[in-house]
Amino acid sequence: MNWQVIIPLVIFLVIIFLIGFWANKHVMQSDSFLQEYFLGGREMGGFLLAMTMMATYGSASSFIGGPGVAYNTGLGWVLLSMAQLPAGYFVLMVLGKKFAIIARKYKAITLIDFLRERYHSNVVVIVSAISIIIFLFSSMAAQWIGGARLIESLTGLHYSTALFIFATVVLVYVIIGGFRAVALTDAVQGSVMLLGSIILLIGTIIAGGGISNIMSDLVAENPKLVSPFGADGSLTPLYVSTFWILIGIGVIGLPQIAVRAMAYKNSKSMHTAIIIGTIAIGTVMFGMHLTGVLAHPVLPGIEIGDKVMPLLTLKVLPPFLAGIVLAAPMAAIMSTVNALLMLVSSTIVKDIYLNFIKPKATDNEIKKISFIVTAVIGIAVIIVALRPPNLLVWLNLFSFGGLESVFVWPVIFGLYWKKGNKYGAITSMIVGLTSYILINQYWPNVFGMHTVTLPILFSLISYVIISLLTHRKFKDFEHII
Repeated sequence: MNWQVIIPLVIFLVIIFLIGFWANKHVMQSDSFLQEYFLGGREMGGFLLAMTMMATYGSASSFIGGPGVAYNTGLGWVLLSMAQLPAGYFVLMVLGKKFAIIARKYKAITLIDFLRERYHSNVVVIVSAISIIIFLFSSMAAQWIGGARLIESLTGLHYSTALFIFATVVLVYVIIGGFRAVALTDAVQGSVMLLGSIILLIGTIIAGGGISNIMSDLVAENPKLVSPFGADGSLTPLYVSTFWILIGIGVIGLPQIAVRAMAYKNSKSMHTAIIIGTIAIGTVMFGMHLTGVLAHPVLPGIEIGDKVMPLLTLKVLPPFLAGIVLAAPMAAIMSTVNALLMLVSSTIVKDIYLNFIKPKATDNEIKKISFIVTAVIGIAVIIVALRPPNLLVWLNLFSFGGLESVFVWPVIFGLYWKKGNKYGAITSMIVGLTSYILINQYWPNVFGMHTVTLPILFSLISYVIISLLTHRKFKDFEHII
């Protein structure tokens, strides 16, 4: 083991632990456990909101999987990745003040709380809960795999041992600290991600002898590596433009991102977060994916794409600095894992247990079940992550597409279209969910478009048509659904 690399990582993990224990005091002393544990008391300022959105969005696929794909695909993947630049802007501008105001009016703790109060439908709640559990489970597995790959590359430990170490660290501070611990650690982790991506990009350019030298090496190996269409020509204009739906505008439908738009303090915080978040996300995404391409001539012959970034960092940076920089992907992974854990836990506790199983549960019972559910979910994900794919980015993007197909239109129309109703929402969610799974399974990238395109289109059409057809109708049957 290279202790000069590992010591900065250990220090970073200790800081995260301390934040979790500090946040636990707020959880235990709060008058409203649910508000505190799952939303941090709605007290996020602008910087904290920007960092927690970036850290939640910038995951293992951004720091490990994405650069791994860029390593093999070339500069075309960097161009495609920059569709993520306005992600935070879209979420906060589209959902904006109205979402935060209505969430407070409804006393909504989760996205499903908002949907339940807006549509007054148990079917909406159940379909939402099933979708979140299915798709976020796969996304969490991707993050667990990324953390284990990172520790495996650094220490030489067996993958399963690395997975156990990573999962234990995350579970402890998330279980005890709740959303406040998640948001505060996101501020630390987001800052580390930003700094680490810049340092690694500079280190890679220096190690490769400068940009012009690296570009010459790329062209000599394969001229398509510097083409916008990718090394294998797969990045067609149609595919890239529809991929933008997945990682750009569609991000509005991601529950783990949307819930942050109901947890900030005031409108000033939101405006500050839009500016800081857009700059931070753009810097990190551009830096990490460009580094993945530039790594190709610096560190040739890597077969498993997810190992590119850890191995590159160890090669081009001094050991202690490498440890600091490698805290960036660790931060990205941990921040996304903790957000997803909190979301799935809140879905099971708040939206299923309190709605359908025990509506009159006491605060102590809710605390106990929240801790237990979070722990059980974490352990279940560990079991799934024991058999990882070669590139975790595809597992993460599968999750993104599924959630967006289900939620994007019920959320947007639920806020801005009065004629939108429960029938439109239910149809849209079911159509989006089933069409995404079927197309992903039997006809991926249909007509050269990204898989998510048609499901989002189908869910839009079904929402609008069914809402218009059922507007002013079926009033006598509203209590059934």
